Amino acid sequence: MRAEEFLELVLSLPEVAEREAFSDLTGFRVRDKGFCYLNEDDHVVLLKATREEQAALIAEDPATYSPSWASGRFAWVEVKLATVDPEELAELVTEAWRLSAPKRLAEAFRT
Repeated sequence: MRAEEFLELVLSLPEVAEREAFSDLTGFRVRDKGFCYLNEDDHVVLLKATREEQAALIAEDPATYSPSWASGRFAWVEVKLATVDPEELAELVTEAWRLSAPKRLAEAFRT
């Protein structure tokens, strides 16, 4: 997946705001809560996930997924755009969005 395709995907979700984050990252937020970051130079995405989901993804495909940082009940997973399945990435981005979106907004958005 190319960065442009990722941007189209993430910006299609309700109430997503794009803004510069730290270092080389572009952050994406829903109602001021971050759920993913894009590093265009390295062609990777960082996604919010549960700790269980992070572990499962890394076990399933360590060439595509790697651990990032963790905080509380959430963990972040680094995803290589070059090797990720686009449909799986769409699901993961939507789930990351749901983890940060207010309940009513998340419930109103059913795919």
